[in-house]
Amino acid sequence: MKIKASRASNFGNGKSIRVPGSKSHTIRALILATMSEGNTKITNPLKSADALSTAKAVQKIGAKVTFVDDENYWLVEGCGNNIHLPEDEIDVGNSGSLMYFISPVLATLPGRCVINGDESIQKRPVVHLTDALTKMGAASFSQREGSVCPPFEFTGPINNDKVLVTEGKLSQYISGIMMASTRLNGTTKLELTDPQETPYLSMTKYWLDKYGVTSTISEDYKNISVTGPVTLKAHDVIIPSDWEAVAFPLIAALIANENIVITDIDDSGTQGDEKIVELLQDYGADIIWDKDAKTLEVNPQLKNKTAEEKNSLYRILNVKGTSKKISMAAYPDAICALCVIACFANGKTVFTDIDICRKKETDRIVVMTELLKSLGADIEDKGDTLVINGHSPFVKTSGGIEKNPDFKMHGGTVDSYLDHRVAMSLACYGLFLPETDAVYVKDAECCNVSFPGFFDTMNSSLGTNFTSAEK
Repeated sequence: MKIKASRASNFGNGKSIRVPGSKSHTIRALILATMSEGNTKITNPLKSADALSTAKAVQKIGAKVTFVDDENYWLVEGCGNNIHLPEDEIDVGNSGSLMYFISPVLATLPGRCVINGDESIQKRPVVHLTDALTKMGAASFSQREGSVCPPFEFTGPINNDKVLVTEGKLSQYISGIMMASTRLNGTTKLELTDPQETPYLSMTKYWLDKYGVTSTISEDYKNISVTGPVTLKAHDVIIPSDWEAVAFPLIAALIANENIVITDIDDSGTQGDEKIVELLQDYGADIIWDKDAKTLEVNPQLKNKTAEEKNSLYRILNVKGTSKKISMAAYPDAICALCVIACFANGKTVFTDIDICRKKETDRIVVMTELLKSLGADIEDKGDTLVINGHSPFVKTSGGIEKNPDFKMHGGTVDSYLDHRVAMSLACYGLFLPETDAVYVKDAECCNVSFPGFFDTMNSSLGTNFTSAEK
């Protein structure tokens, strides 16, 4: 499916949108419910491709999942200590989270297991995971000679006889080991030499706390411990809204200079991507986070304004000082949205600690550099940093608000590379363009990985102008 994104006359004007539940929370909930004794009711799950891959996988190892979509919950019949290896391989689809979470859990069992996935997954190095499993006593390796990517296999069981010393740049396999440690005897100790994506480690501890598991994480995230074995008992859970999904209507409204409200915002502090609000406010974005009402309001000064009045009140985003540095170590999934907004802010933005962003569905640094450059951006991949020299579409002059002659962004056709965050970010960029220009995003249906029905939801809730295109 190719999507056309261009400016819409009925976008915004105080309209509201509710984003779906968190993918990261949903996948953790499904796996821990599977490891539990009894039935778990998961309310507000994200029915995304990754979550459905997880539901399919856990049913191959002993659980049963019933989808009650009309009442917005899923029922999981856990298998507790009767969890078993699958009869054939586990197909994780496009889900790195599922791959990294379920592998250590299944490696606690004696026997051989094979993990595979789609074409994208088969390009993602898993050497950090296979090395960790090997250090814990399993035999683990890629099935392709000379490769470090799936399909890979392992033969367990793993143990916690020694402190696991590992890099920890990718948090997902560390979270998987934390969950697996609930099935091991004694205390599992992990020493991370370079911990990144740390909010996701806190999220895993949040879930272990819910199940009464004793675990600790040091202030610098370099030392983690989990004490087992623990018999997990099922209990009902509610999935909070997804901050990673919040990013897209948020930047859409800022780019298009429109007033919207995002409802049911998660304020639990378990999702690192909530940092995007602070980062955008540093650019001068006008965003109000009402934690009592659980809402984000974007551009409140534009509420009920005419198009002419909006133009006269155009909020110009600026980098404070000569340049702005943003470390992506803690929230790498935000890189695509932040790259787009940086193109619309006057000044230089330098993204640091970007290596983690190269190890997702795509090398998002390479992909965003290529695609944004094709749309007129001044962006450069410098290896250890990503530099964007941004320009606001408008500038303030003595005569008022005028078009910025240095703003060179334009429309065009871009490939999503089957990366959901790439597709949604560039589609939102297109909302600034006039109806005579547009961004065309190829294979845009990949958004279903984390935001099912993204384009329909944006159109129906906010009045955006996303249409199917054959160009």
